[in-house]
Amino acid sequence: MSGSMVEFPSNGKTGSGYLAVPAAGSGPGVIVLQEWWGLVDHIKEVADRFAAEGFVALAPDLYHGESATSPDDAGKLMMALDIGRVEKDLRGAIDSLLARDEVTSARVGTVGFCMGGQLSLYAACENASVGACVVFYGIHPKVTPNLSTLEAPVLGFFAEKDEFVPPAAARQLEADLKTAGKSVDITVFEGADHAFFNDTRAQAYHAAYAATCWSRTLAFYREHVR
Repeated sequence: MSGSMVEFPSNGKTGSGYLAVPAAGSGPGVIVLQEWWGLVDHIKEVADRFAAEGFVALAPDLYHGESATSPDDAGKLMMALDIGRVEKDLRGAIDSLLARDEVTSARVGTVGFCMGGQLSLYAACENASVGACVVFYGIHPKVTPNLSTLEAPVLGFFAEKDEFVPPAAARQLEADLKTAGKSVDITVFEGADHAFFNDTRAQAYHAAYAATCWSRTLAFYREHVR
């Protein structure tokens, strides 16, 4: 991995995360938000991929050093999250990223997967410094984003066979965003299951869909995160 762990202020406390900087030394900022597993190697590799495309990517560690390998343990960590602390960690990560000399954009993009997908939308609703929001099959039962405060356009990717976030939930989110007058583009991929972007989850990974989502995410950020 080409990045490194860094620390940043978080409302009087200290947050940490994985920072990946492009070879050119600078670029627009992107916040990468973890699945329920934690800040595992897959998320760090996603940050590295953004850096390879010219972005400065920061993946905050929302579990503060903990991670999980079993669904039961991951579910416990997710449900134990203090959402108030998470909001502060997200704000601290965004502010810290924008303050870095390497970051050339006035606002950041957010992207998240599973739990992080919902937190990507939550962060965009809570912070006007988010200029573009990408959601991969986002879910967290304790997080309800305030769509009325959202300023960023939203790009969403969901899966037809997802039992956690079924297509009806994705379409309801799309309808709610449109009703609120927000810019939204949601795709439900036929035959795909939850976590289809994660290439470490062989039972769910869909290479073609993942490649399509990656290409569309990069184009979305290049349009809106400057």
